[in-house]
Amino acid sequence: MFASQANLDKFLAEPEKYAPQYGGYCAWAIAEKDDLAPGDPKYWKIVDGKLYLNYDQSIQNKWEKDIPGFIGLGDTNWAKR
Repeated sequence: MFASQANLDKFLAEPEKYAPQYGGYCAWAIAEKDDLAPGDPKYWKIVDGKLYLNYDQSIQNKWEKDIPGFIGLGDTNWAKR
């Protein structure tokens, strides 16, 4: 459900823009472990206009200690898949 028709229209025009990074898997797991763990939509952060999910609160706390570093590692690891 969308808060407004305008938000729905934005989503429909560019759905890939709003998709979570790393296929919706946990951003920390991709970066730190080069592994796939499910992302939970309750634990998210938008960084530079991109949505990142984490596995749970404790993992999100770890990820938040070095978000730019983990994004760099995550992007590198994800590109290998």
